[in-house]
Amino acid sequence: MKLRITLLVVLLCLVAAAALLFWPRDHQAGEAPPSLSTAQLDTVARGRALVTLGDCEGCHTVRGGAAFAGGRSIPTPFGTFFSPNITQDAQYGIGSWSADDFWSALHNGYAPGRKLLYPTFPYTNFTKISRADSDAMFAYLKTIAAVQVANREHRLKFPYSQRWLLAIWRGLFFTPGVYASDTQHTAEWNRGAYLVQGVAHCSACHEARNALGAVRSKDNPSGGLVLSWYAPSLSVPAEAGVQTWSEADIAQLLRAGIVTGDHQGYTFGPMAEVVFESLQHTDAVDLRAIGVYLKSLPVIAAQTQPSRVGLTPASIPIVMSNGQQVYKDNCARCHGEQGEGQSTAAPPLKNSRIVSMNHSVNVVRMVLYGGYAPGTELNPRPFGMPPFYPTLTSEQIASVLTYIRASWGNSAPPILPDDVEAGMTGPLW
Repeated sequence: MKLRITLLVVLLCLVAAAALLFWPRDHQAGEAPPSLSTAQLDTVARGRALVTLGDCEGCHTVRGGAAFAGGRSIPTPFGTFFSPNITQDAQYGIGSWSADDFWSALHNGYAPGRKLLYPTFPYTNFTKISRADSDAMFAYLKTIAAVQVANREHRLKFPYSQRWLLAIWRGLFFTPGVYASDTQHTAEWNRGAYLVQGVAHCSACHEARNALGAVRSKDNPSGGLVLSWYAPSLSVPAEAGVQTWSEADIAQLLRAGIVTGDHQGYTFGPMAEVVFESLQHTDAVDLRAIGVYLKSLPVIAAQTQPSRVGLTPASIPIVMSNGQQVYKDNCARCHGEQGEGQSTAAPPLKNSRIVSMNHSVNVVRMVLYGGYAPGTELNPRPFGMPPFYPTLTSEQIASVLTYIRASWGNSAPPILPDDVEAGMTGPLW
């Protein structure tokens, strides 16, 4: 048995070495669908717009640290990754990189010296970026002053700490290739598709992944778990699908972080950060193109939630009664006696997609830790929700959420105290 395991390990090493040495790198330059608003900008300004839409600063800046100097922790099931320094520091940053090196990282997932990059850096999306746009992004990053901050080593579980295994992962799950326009659609649709699939890398969060971290949306259309939050599916109208929305409402949500009226939309958790740091600064024409593309995504029904164990039929009335009392004492003042909400001050809970999603981690974390919508130009003083973990027990939080998810037209599975305990992890966005 030990001999077989040894032979298997040797074989995997040989396969990985062969893949690393002989796997061809893609050299397509591609041509990005043009933006009517940014096409006339100079290279650095266009690069800044792309870097902002990609929210590069958000990932590559530790809280309280220098912009783009890295060090931000990214917890995953495989361990904790730390974003690298991408300032112009020659020792720790990308000050010694060439435009070819930067293109290779974005497009092929290689750092200089053919160092394999982990796909927490979403080169699986960035590979769609055209060479001209990559060069513009690099030109902008060249203007970022050098910050001498050493990069932190990732803290990964075995065997994920073995970087050479990425050669096998790439062979299974990654094919480099720039975005190719679809002639069956308009220029605006193609611009939106290019931004969503590539620069903004939306699927990096909003699509489910397999046990090895690769997107598996073809056989599972659900959203993805990211930073202890659930990024809802963009194809499921009961989650984050916007197929029936207007392009104006979609752009409003992305720019302001909140939209009311015929369609209700609120951003929170990591998405609120994306709106604050990235999307509110994106050109309106590009936001409309994103909306055009998102509206065209195929509609997929929400998956049936499996039956839960732990809440008997006889206990449901008791839990509902307890939850109703907790709601009256703690929630009704802002969200209304019937969950009707108060415009932008407190989202309505009645017929709420956020409340009724099968995945309950987001509502659990909102009650536990509270939070704010992003402060944006269109919503400069957002109202916030206080955290309730200091004052409510797990049982009380579970009961009030069970009550909310089964009242005023909502119809969603109950929340158990174990679900609340499971939500007490990860960054507190």
